[in-house]
Amino acid sequence: MATVKVSDSSFGDDVLNSDTPVLVDFWAEWCAPCKQIGPALEELSEEFDGKMKIAKVNIDDDPDTPAKFHIRGVPTLMIFKGGEVVATKSGAHAKTVLSEWIAEHV
Repeated sequence: MATVKVSDSSFGDDVLNSDTPVLVDFWAEWCAPCKQIGPALEELSEEFDGKMKIAKVNIDDDPDTPAKFHIRGVPTLMIFKGGEVVATKSGAHAKTVLSEWIAEHV
């Protein structure tokens, strides 16, 4: 499964009410580190298919959700379980680091 684009209006259904854990990537088109980790997140969405969904929220297109979660910089990654934030990671990281981090929360 590829990463899923999530908007302010779909965040509740796609993330908060999800039956599986969801990693949300808060990102922006102008953010070089965001673009750097994008391919790794796509690959990880395939590797963790069925165990964790990976969603992306563009902070410029959908500013309400990032504001609600006090996102101050991008990329910011948050893992949600049962509608609650259980882990947060900021900045660009290697795929192996992200994979280990995700594995801790599935």
